[in-house]
This record gives sequence, C-alpha cells and structure tokens, in this order.
Amino acid sequence: MQLFEQQLQQLKQANQIRQIPPLVHDGAFIYKENQKMLNLSGNDYLGLSYKRDLQQEFLALHSDNLPLFSSTSSRLLTGNSPEYQHLEESMALAFDRESCLLFNTGYHANIGIIPALSDENTLIISDQLIHASLIDGIRLSKATRLRFAHNDYEQLQQLLEENQHHYHLILIVTESVFSMDGDHADLTQLVNIKKQYPNTLLYVDEAHAIGVYGQNGLGLAEEQGCIADIDLLVGTFGKAMASVGAYLISSQLIRDTLINKMRPLIFSTALPPLNIAWTHFIFNKLPKLQTQRQHLAHISAYLRTVFAEQFHLPMPSQSCIVPYIVGDNQKAIALAHALQQQGYYCLPIRPPTVPKGTARIRFSLNADMQQDTLDLLIHVLKGLNNA
Repeated sequence: MQLFEQQLQQLKQANQIRQIPPLVHDGAFIYKENQKMLNLSGNDYLGLSYKRDLQQEFLALHSDNLPLFSSTSSRLLTGNSPEYQHLEESMALAFDRESCLLFNTGYHANIGIIPALSDENTLIISDQLIHASLIDGIRLSKATRLRFAHNDYEQLQQLLEENQHHYHLILIVTESVFSMDGDHADLTQLVNIKKQYPNTLLYVDEAHAIGVYGQNGLGLAEEQGCIADIDLLVGTFGKAMASVGAYLISSQLIRDTLINKMRPLIFSTALPPLNIAWTHFIFNKLPKLQTQRQHLAHISAYLRTVFAEQFHLPMPSQSCIVPYIVGDNQKAIALAHALQQQGYYCLPIRPPTVPKGTARIRFSLNADMQQDTLDLLIHVLKGLNNA
C-alpha cells in the first residue's frame, strides 16, 4: 500500500494526478458543483447526444417492439441479435466493402484486432502519436514494433525498405485525425506507400473522423477517396455518433479471422441490442448532416486562425480539436481552472497523454456552437492572458 501512496504522491508533485469529476449534463452544458459551464471538452462533434427530437423519433420507431436492454452474453454464445446483423450489413454496404464487425468500444477494438492478426513474424510500424489504445494493442501483440516520427512518411518508407524482406506481414498503424493535436494523416499517401510493399496492411483509426468528414459522414477516408484501399478501417460510435461501441470495415477474410482469434470479442458480453439499434438509427442520419459538418469546419477554422495569429500559438490542428498549448503542467491546470470559473468546462491535458512540455487545453468544438460563442471565449482568454 505504501508503494501506491508514493506513486500517487509523485503524480501530485508533477501536477499529473487525475480524478473523476462529479458532473451533471444539460444539453451543451455541464454542471459541476452547481456551476453551469459550456462543455468544451467532449467529443460530441455534431451535437447529437442531447437532441431530444432524435431520441423521441427513435423511441417512436420502436414503440411496439423495443430492442432488448441487455445481450447477456458474448455474440459467439447467445449475445447476437438481428440488430447486429442489420447494422453490420448496412455499414458494409455504405462503405462499399465486404464486411463490417462491431465491438464494445474503440479500446476493445484496438487492443483486440492487432494481437489477433499478428505474431512473431509480424512487424508493426506506427505513427509516434497514436492513441493509447493502439499502443496497448501493439504491446499485447507478439510482433516487432517500430515507430516513425509523426506524419513523417519518408521515415516510414525508409523503415519499410529496411525491413520488408524480414517479416511475413507488416502492419502500418495510424489515426486519421489525431486526438490531441487535431491534425490529419495523409491517407492517400499512406495508401500509395503501402501498395509498394507486398504483405503490408494499413490500419487506420477514424475515431475522431467518423461523422465529421466526407459527403456521407463516413470519415476522412471518404473525404480523401481511399476507403477501398485501407485494409483495416476502424472507428467508434461514442463521439460524433452519440452512441457507444466501435466498428471495423475490412475484408470478409479478416472478419472471419477476428471472430476466431480476437479475445476481447470472444470473451466480452456484447452490447445491448438497444444500443446497436440506436447506433443504426444515427448512422442512417449521417448523410443528411452535411450542413452541420460544414458549419463545424467553418467555426473550427476560425478558432484555429485566431489562436495562431492573435495568440501566436503553435497550431498543428486541421480539425474541430483545437489545442491551446501552454507547455507547463501547472500553467495548464491554472488556465483550465480560470476558464471553468468563467463558465467554460475545459480540462488540462498533460503528459503522458501528450509529450512532455506540451501541456494544453484541448478545445473540442461541436456543430451547435456559433462564432459569437467563440468570440466570447476568445475575449475571456485575452483577459486571462493580460491578468
């Protein structure tokens, strides 16, 4: 027990201690300790999670036959249901690919898919800034692991040249929209690189892109026109799609392999059919939300421009994830506290979530926000800077 106390004390001294905040949600706002704050820390990019009209429409569709509230077992036992089959078929059709496979969470997907498809004769080459779930999935595998500097495709190609003849399988792993910097991968370039090397597969996590990009909301892969060439296209439902769970778009061969080898899939109780039906309902709405996507892109570009030009901040972002990088952990904590006092629910992001020396406030916008809302935020930030 003393060891744990020492570890927690070390985290406190480094200003890296974490706690679960007591929160009450009210639409786009959050109440914490009876203080109402605009939520600028969530991932509800389209603002769908609190839309009562959507909830009522969904319930009306199922009024005579509400899907079950629990699956009670894994899908390989008795946890499968028509809701799963219908959503997987709809998604495979929408992405124009052979198959779709659903999972409980994005974390489950990433820690399960990678170990299931790799062995001692596999090399995994990943972007340096991939999400913790991808890092954990790589660690759980028996594969050899290498990293390339963030979005440095020359280094990636060099690593492929050096190692292509030493492994039966090479897996390139990246996100499409990176969760902390908000910048993009060049998926078209990654596809072109992958095609040069036999036995090489491309794994792309679209967690922060699904719903936000593409004419039909299918993600950055749709926007960049390369869905057909990404071997493993993963995404989550718990962000812009306002639901829960995750998916993989792939070949039927990969799907069948995972059903037989992916431990989190085999040994986890499946999500309730009710959740799957809600996800399907939201997925069908995505093509109709292009106006929201365009507005989100507009206000995000506006905030990025102000941060870069008026606050002289480094601005890697290309998305609705807009980092306000301050560097020091204590400064990030103090700024977050000050913003909360002003009615903005913002959180400090510190190492090890981000690299040392890049502590920040991660502003996460959604399509319900207006430019005048951001102007008020900018005014507050300027006041805090001048204080």
